[in-house]
Amino acid sequence: MNVNPSPAPYRADPKITSLGDKIGDPVQAANFPKTILRFRNDRWAATVGLDKLSDAEWIEHFGRFKPLPDNLPQPLALRYHGHQFRVYNPEIGDGRGFLFAQMRDHLNRLLDLGTKGSGTTPYSRQGDGRLTLKGAVREILATEMLEALGVETSKTFSVIETGEELHRNDEPSPTRSAVLVRLNHSHIRIGTFQRIAYEDDAKRMQALVDYVLHNLYDVEPDDNPAAQLMRLAVPRIADQAAAFMVAGFVHGVLNSDNINVTGESFDYGPWRFNPTWNPAFTAAYFDQNGLYAFGRQPEAMHWNLAQLAISLRLICDSPPLVEALEGYPAAFQSALVRRFLWRLGVASRGEESDRALVEASERAMIEASIPIADFFHFHRFGQVLEELYSGERYAAFAALLSEYAAPGNAQYWQAHKPCSMLIDEVEAIWSAIAERDDWTLLYTKIDAIRLFGEVLRSV
Repeated sequence: MNVNPSPAPYRADPKITSLGDKIGDPVQAANFPKTILRFRNDRWAATVGLDKLSDAEWIEHFGRFKPLPDNLPQPLALRYHGHQFRVYNPEIGDGRGFLFAQMRDHLNRLLDLGTKGSGTTPYSRQGDGRLTLKGAVREILATEMLEALGVETSKTFSVIETGEELHRNDEPSPTRSAVLVRLNHSHIRIGTFQRIAYEDDAKRMQALVDYVLHNLYDVEPDDNPAAQLMRLAVPRIADQAAAFMVAGFVHGVLNSDNINVTGESFDYGPWRFNPTWNPAFTAAYFDQNGLYAFGRQPEAMHWNLAQLAISLRLICDSPPLVEALEGYPAAFQSALVRRFLWRLGVASRGEESDRALVEASERAMIEASIPIADFFHFHRFGQVLEELYSGERYAAFAALLSEYAAPGNAQYWQAHKPCSMLIDEVEAIWSAIAERDDWTLLYTKIDAIRLFGEVLRSV
């Protein structure tokens, strides 16, 4: 998903139906009192041929959920299980969302349109199936910022305010409501495999593996498809963990039902960007033991991949799955170095030198408490911050960096302040909406983030 969007015609392709009726349950969207269009992502709508919809048509499809032409006749609440904070839960699934449509994009990839806040489903339990407008605004900001920072992420496709008053324990209530649509490279999660393993259905497991290989990885299954999938998923998910770290991002809830098998990040709840390189920084107030703290995210991804391997044992012997899983540490380190160099704007000087630079960068940020956004921004045009930060570890980093050629394209970095997305700014953007219905700060920030992303992709 981390590619430049380009226009393409609309091409419906509801492949999910090939998995039979046990992959999800047909549901109806809630009948919302109002449908006020707040955000439409025409950049990404163009890639699936939907950018020419009028606002009225947009609301009809993404607020009232009239089926798209030749697509799913009815939304599907997908079935899955998952470990939630390492406790297995067989009673979950899409509780406030559903798969709405599937289509091909400009690169012929199969993409999903899924929802958040679209109403109750068989898996809602005691929930109301709704999403707060603040939650939708936060998801816009998370996905836009992560996309700019090169993270493989879902795209917030649409946000429509729905005119209901919601009551929540973790924010001032009553609060406004919304329905969100996201564009994803699949909603197949590690938890999807876990449910099928739990049900001991080898035939369905083989069908799911084949579906993922054909439609999501675009490869032909070999003589051991489960092991093949594991070998493909490990580097993708290792890269997702590395991308979070270099972005300074804390997802907050890395449960196995929130890990997409293609390594694309999605479903943003209590996320935060870490102000400084603090490994203990957490995003969720309920993560009291720091299981998903900033510095533990690579471990969390590795653990979740182990749950995928355990599930795939239903149709595969353990040794090739274990062998693939053992490749995770090396894949993560390789991705971390590559992404660090990319964000610093420097070219590789060899594995040993590159790894030393990354380690020195981490030590320097920790020792000097340098804001992550500042650290990468100023070094993008070769400015070493010795006038602001001192100490042995920062000096060691500066010495190593001096061996690398200075990045080009200094004009943007000199003319703009560091582009960040810390909690104070998120709250300020929301306050303007909540108190004055003023959306200017949000739209201005989106424009700034997209410019930032364009500059990063250009070098």
